[in-house]
Amino acid sequence: MDAPDIYVNISRRRFLRRSFVFSALATLGSFPHIAAASPLDPTAAEFLIIGDWGYDDDRAPQSDVARGMRLYAQQHSVKPQALLMLGDNWYGELDGGIHSPRWKTQFEEMYPADAFDCPAYAILGNHDYQRWPESKVDAELEYARTGKTRWTMPARWYRFEFPEKKPLITFIALDSNMPFADGSSSRGRDFTLTPQQQAEQLIWLKTELQRPRATPFLVVMGHHPIYSDGKHGDNLVLIRDWDPLFREHGVHLYLAGHDHDLQHLEIEHHPTTFFLSGGGGADLYDLKVDPSKRGPYAQRVYGFSHLSVTSKQLTLRHLDSNGRILHAFTKTSTGVITTL
Repeated sequence: MDAPDIYVNISRRRFLRRSFVFSALATLGSFPHIAAASPLDPTAAEFLIIGDWGYDDDRAPQSDVARGMRLYAQQHSVKPQALLMLGDNWYGELDGGIHSPRWKTQFEEMYPADAFDCPAYAILGNHDYQRWPESKVDAELEYARTGKTRWTMPARWYRFEFPEKKPLITFIALDSNMPFADGSSSRGRDFTLTPQQQAEQLIWLKTELQRPRATPFLVVMGHHPIYSDGKHGDNLVLIRDWDPLFREHGVHLYLAGHDHDLQHLEIEHHPTTFFLSGGGGADLYDLKVDPSKRGPYAQRVYGFSHLSVTSKQLTLRHLDSNGRILHAFTKTSTGVITTL
């Protein structure tokens, strides 16, 4: 199927409108309920999520969001087992590569170990794939190999589980930086995976999804959203390559950034929840689609997100830069969604 055909099919696919989201989900056997906000489960595995954070211009928003993360963790006794960094880790120049002072000021000290004593699992965004003039991708991979940091990026794509004993959740971290529509992988200082790397990752992804899994939940991370109400819109390449696999293997959750906002999208008859957290510090973008048309939630706001995992359900929260909850819901392994 070529790109125009894909676009036509996407335009005809019915997304859940906010006013009909509950009845539409009920047709899937996933009738949601409205629940009061509940206290955090002390047995849950906790993750804080942030995307599009390493801005090279005005760093005040990043500082505000990072402070909000610390306050939220302190006030609610959240001890994250990991930070999930959803790409666009470094805008602009990373002068000195692994020796750049930005590692200290915008990562190590911005998200300090005394507040977040855990690994920070990172993936690559399009701004990481810019040469200024050297490759920031190479620097990020090398920095993780120093062994003196919480920064964790063993490869461009990788898999991990949490907790270490009796894991509850499997993460597949991907590189969503695909070649351009004409097959090229360079445009000025920007570059992407090569077509060969793209094919290699897709084979790897298919293999990983087919592997037996002991955890009740499966989550995929990629910088670019597959579906988005934001500036960049839906991604035709990811819809072609990844979306059918998510449907086939029942991926519970897809985490992304790239659009500088916070979103939660549900698609009719789709097993995957699409959860975007791109408000970590870069300049905000206006929404392209009104959240009343495709939702249930989207907002142009700085902030971060919180994922809690138990054997029975995922709990996801979007929070603003002051640590205030903006949107929250739970999802069971069978797809039952409950708004909080």
